[in-house]
Amino acid sequence: MLYMIGAVAVDTYPFAFDAVSRSGSADIAFKPLLNGLKGAEFMGEGDDTLSMRGQLLPAKIGGLPQLEALRSHMNQGAALPVMRGDGVRLGTYMIVSLRDNHSELLRDGIGAIVRVSVSLKKVPAQQSTGLQVIPGLLQLFDLLG
Repeated sequence: MLYMIGAVAVDTYPFAFDAVSRSGSADIAFKPLLNGLKGAEFMGEGDDTLSMRGQLLPAKIGGLPQLEALRSHMNQGAALPVMRGDGVRLGTYMIVSLRDNHSELLRDGIGAIVRVSVSLKKVPAQQSTGLQVIPGLLQLFDLLG
């Protein structure tokens, strides 16, 4: 497993990403002081964004159910736990954008190659986050079956 986004496993098969970037910041308040440099006070964690991209081969190995599960999470505004493949929990994120580009369209209108990019933004953890995973799992099984 490369990453877990809520209940959706991102792995090398069938739903795979080949590039991930993470950007974080710190909120610092600068205050003017007499006869010296401005003082700096750490105010907390700033924005933390995670961007992932990759490609699917739906006709050969699948991956569309996982893509639709992520789209559903985005449309519901679900806060999802994100975990890296080595077991490190990155925090709770919301999907802010999801883009899929289909090329070499097949007869059913789905591309033989689907390039996917997902952008997530870190949000404060909520107590209900764990409860959101269960409906996500059930929805994923509905998409598969």
